[in-house]
Amino acid sequence: MSNTRTRFAPSPTGFMHIGNLRTAIFEYLVAKHNNGKFILRIEDTDQVRKVEGATKFIYDTLKLCNIKIDEGPENPGDVGPYVQSDRKDIYKEYALKLVELGEAYYCFCTEDRLDTLRKMYDEKKQAFKYDRNCLNLSKEEIENNLKNNVPYVIRQKMPTSGISSFNDVVYGEIKVSNDILEDQILLKSDGFPTYNFANVIDDHLMGITHVIRGNEYLSQTPKYNLLYKAFGWEAPTYIHVPMVLGEDGNKLSKRNGDASFMDLYNDGYLPEAIVNYLVLLGWSPKDNKEIFTMEELIKDFDPARISKSPSIYDVKKLGWVNSHYIKKLSDEELFNITFPHLKRYYDVSNKDNTWIMTLINLYKDELRYGKEIVELAKMFFEEEYCLDEECIEFMKQEGTDEVISSFKKEIELIGDWSIDNIAQAINNVKEKTGFKGKMLYMPIRIKTTGFMHGPELAKTIYLFGYEKIINRLGK
Repeated sequence: MSNTRTRFAPSPTGFMHIGNLRTAIFEYLVAKHNNGKFILRIEDTDQVRKVEGATKFIYDTLKLCNIKIDEGPENPGDVGPYVQSDRKDIYKEYALKLVELGEAYYCFCTEDRLDTLRKMYDEKKQAFKYDRNCLNLSKEEIENNLKNNVPYVIRQKMPTSGISSFNDVVYGEIKVSNDILEDQILLKSDGFPTYNFANVIDDHLMGITHVIRGNEYLSQTPKYNLLYKAFGWEAPTYIHVPMVLGEDGNKLSKRNGDASFMDLYNDGYLPEAIVNYLVLLGWSPKDNKEIFTMEELIKDFDPARISKSPSIYDVKKLGWVNSHYIKKLSDEELFNITFPHLKRYYDVSNKDNTWIMTLINLYKDELRYGKEIVELAKMFFEEEYCLDEECIEFMKQEGTDEVISSFKKEIELIGDWSIDNIAQAINNVKEKTGFKGKMLYMPIRIKTTGFMHGPELAKTIYLFGYEKIINRLGK
């Protein structure tokens, strides 16, 4: 059995946006490609931004995406707890150990002092860096402050010279000058760890072998590695992935109102299609294949083929991928992703299931997502139409009146309003008038629907119903 262990460690701050979901998918694929385990850890150190019920959103999203959690809050293994707020004592223990090792120190600086320091850096137009005011406090000063309950944080003591380097699967060797590294806070005054510190402690204790995260953390990684070194621990394999950008070139973010997974799902995008599309954002398979099952992704995924460049989130491409999956749906599945939207926007209370499924299937081949049925089916819920100039000009051609007159007579003779009988009526017009092709179908379509082009004509006419069609043919 493989010892590969990856973790997805989201913050419970709301619905999962697609950038986070892509990271989760990559982590899952790395684990399962190597017959390893995928761990879910909830990083709730930022208690201010924590959203009630957000953990359930995370579970629901992963389940819908067929991402199976091997260990997590709801199915713990031997290295829990799997929620960071339940691990405060663990973080404090290791922070104090670093102090003992001389790799960290108590900082009693007040917020007022730090604000003054920040303003000074701002005036110089320099990046803020803590001035180590508390680094050399005497043992007596520290003990006296602790005795008097003076608020404190614990800071990591960084080297001030030399180079820190590490290897990344995607970006290769990364080198960072140590003199730019700030003495970052490890343990906050409220007893909660910072994100950077908690990640290292948890990853080590949970046996995480591969860390997959956004490339914005590349510059932070030397800090993590210095912590690993201070404890004498082995650092994991790093796989930093490029950002996902919107079409405007800005990073996707739920703070900016960009689509979350649940937004897409509720609009009728299929989870398996979303997963398929997100994997292709930054990863290229060997054979340029674009449609994958989860099993195929697990088999083929190689993180070395992840691009260094940012990926552009293209909703049109997502729609194209989703349409492939829609075409494979059963009638029941197709109904489930479309009908709720029809019901929300239109009165379908007098429509039977046959009519509804005929309507939905009419657009199955061009449907990109479930909610799109609302716009596609709009004409069936409008009483009147207004012809555009192109339609008006076409209907001025010789023969159009003859086709319409003949078709009206054929429709009036129909006893059973069915698609087959309507198709036969059109064929009868062809035989009786001699018109075919565009000169047969287009006048009928324009007169009955108000458009020159559209889906299968006989089915379209059927959906409008006898009375509406007779009324329109008579005008």
